[in-house]
Amino acid sequence: MIVEFGLGTSLRRGSYTEAAARAVRAALWRNSINLAEYMGVGKEDMVIDVHIGCARPDRVDTSVLAEVFPYGKTSFTVSEGGLDVARPEGTGNPTVMAQAALIVSVEVPHA
Repeated sequence: MIVEFGLGTSLRRGSYTEAAARAVRAALWRNSINLAEYMGVGKEDMVIDVHIGCARPDRVDTSVLAEVFPYGKTSFTVSEGGLDVARPEGTGNPTVMAQAALIVSVEVPHA
């Protein structure tokens, strides 16, 4: 019913998990989602499919991402995407960019 998008970065540490968490926060806190109230269900009943794109999907800890969500049932798909930007001097961690897409739905009881 709702799709939200966000971009997150880790500028110096090269943390893919932190970049993904910032992308999730950007998607969540940009909007006030009243879907549960509108559909007459509890917020804890929202189903949130989280898709993360970053250059190193194996370095994203989804248990950390799950803690970002205040409610809802989350599932995660982390795939290759995003962007790593190398430092001009050629040393150190790259700047990591991750994208998040949150697909929110609810099971609506039949009347």
